[in-house]
Amino acid sequence: MRWLGWLLATPIALLIVIFAIANRHEVRLELWPLPWAMDLPVYLAVLGALIKGIVIGAVAMWLSGHGARRRAREQRRRADSLERQLQAAQSAQMSVAAVTDDRAA
Repeated sequence: MRWLGWLLATPIALLIVIFAIANRHEVRLELWPLPWAMDLPVYLAVLGALIKGIVIGAVAMWLSGHGARRRAREQRRRADSLERQLQAAQSAQMSVAAVTDDRAA
């Protein structure tokens, strides 16, 4: 499975490097309405926007999964509780069966 990640990541990384080499000229970014401006290579501006979008999307997905994670935690706790109850009932049944067998013998 790890080789599949490398198989997909290698061409993407190669494309990013080629894009960065081909777009080294500078562009002026003005942060309106702020009075600041920056001169950056085009590849930094484009890749920066791409990374920003990925991070915002990842945070949005993480926040949207909060309810599912909470339900999963509650179900895990309930399953653990039911397993403990089952083990207690089984041990109680075994002890009753042992006492019954001792009386029968």
